Amino acid sequence: MESMFSDASRALQDQFDTRRLADRIEKLLVHDRLSPDDAAFIEGRDMFFLATADEQGRPNCSYKGGATGFVRVVDDRTLAFPSYNGNGMYLSAGNLVANPHVGLLFIDFEHADRMRVNGEARVEDRDPLLTDYPEAQFVVRVAVREVFPNCPRYIHRFSRIEDSPFVPREDCVTPVPSWKRMDWARDALAADDPANDPGAPVV
Repeated sequence: MESMFSDASRALQDQFDTRRLADRIEKLLVHDRLSPDDAAFIEGRDMFFLATADEQGRPNCSYKGGATGFVRVVDDRTLAFPSYNGNGMYLSAGNLVANPHVGLLFIDFEHADRMRVNGEARVEDRDPLLTDYPEAQFVVRVAVREVFPNCPRYIHRFSRIEDSPFVPREDCVTPVPSWKRMDWARDALAADDPANDPGAPVV
């Protein structure tokens, strides 16, 4: 693996005398494949944060949630996750089409643990995993470049209360968000948006 540190990172490490520690962490903790423990941690999560950037390098960060295990470890170099119906802006997906470099941050708030995964993503609208994700519009596959744990000391402890009712499931009808029925939004919805169905449950 090439070093993950840029010249700017190195300059700050030298300024604060952390180059030795940074090199030690990179050598001991950063890896380019997902271990069985990494896979278990990722597939035990029901959310993550996704960092993308557009073709000009302007960043965007978004929250992605689903049922526990919705991020699939396909193999030791590949992750996959679904993209569900959202607000129609496609900021993250549009960014990764233009600039495939992504960062994923997985956090276990109950046990104060976290992991970063960096790599290159691609949108797959005919991915064979689509059949595993009810209502998914497409699947994003990430080719893993770097995997490493982060120090958990600043993670605040939270307890999980309940699942989001909007996560698609095989055994129930997914409700639509109430904002899609508001005057400012409803006449601008996509023709196939579930919120157009007057019989759809609303939350």
